[in-house]
Amino acid sequence: MPKSFEDLALKVDSVAGFVSRVQIDVMDGKFVPERTWPYFSYHDSEFVAILSESAGLPLWDKIDYEVDLMVSTPETDVFDWIKAGVKRVILHIESTEELVKLIGEIRAEFGNPKESEFAPEIGIAANNDTSFEELEEFVSLADFIQVMGIARIGYQGEKFDERAISRITQLRKKFPGLIISVDGGVNNETAPRLVEAGASRLVSGSYLFKSLNIKEAIETLRNS
Repeated sequence: MPKSFEDLALKVDSVAGFVSRVQIDVMDGKFVPERTWPYFSYHDSEFVAILSESAGLPLWDKIDYEVDLMVSTPETDVFDWIKAGVKRVILHIESTEELVKLIGEIRAEFGNPKESEFAPEIGIAANNDTSFEELEEFVSLADFIQVMGIARIGYQGEKFDERAISRITQLRKKFPGLIISVDGGVNNETAPRLVEAGASRLVSGSYLFKSLNIKEAIETLRNS
């Protein structure tokens, strides 16, 4: 959850060499109360430079990025982030009523990752209050599903939401080949439970950045 471009660069540098991909959580202060870079100003100079290709995301030649769009206008924002160079985009079901249309527009403009290495992966996220039936409608349209490990999204360090376990189990049982990512509440205690339930990918933020040694924290997660 970058407070600024400099904050993003500092955090990416702290994990470079230990991970190959970084998730950026971006929030516009509308879909969720919190606000992050680059949504503090309408035309953030660093983000404009990235879009114009006169600059790039931090360590763009060493790190692949995915962006979790907790914004109220994904219909416009997602295209900017893809042009900024992210490899995966995560869209929240609750953020737009035009999600099916938006997925189609992204595929039409950038292609499908199964056919082109330059096409972004599309992930669909849903709050745990959103019904399973509503979420499963998007399984065939998305490249992966992101389960939220916390009840209140947009906040770091939140308590783990136990409903995530049952949701993962349900998804894995019904869709054996589905890639399931989990974001929120991922630490050395929850990680093995999430993987056992069927999670494919784990996204960890506060557990890593609040640790005294990020490299050791990452290794602990992997070994757990």
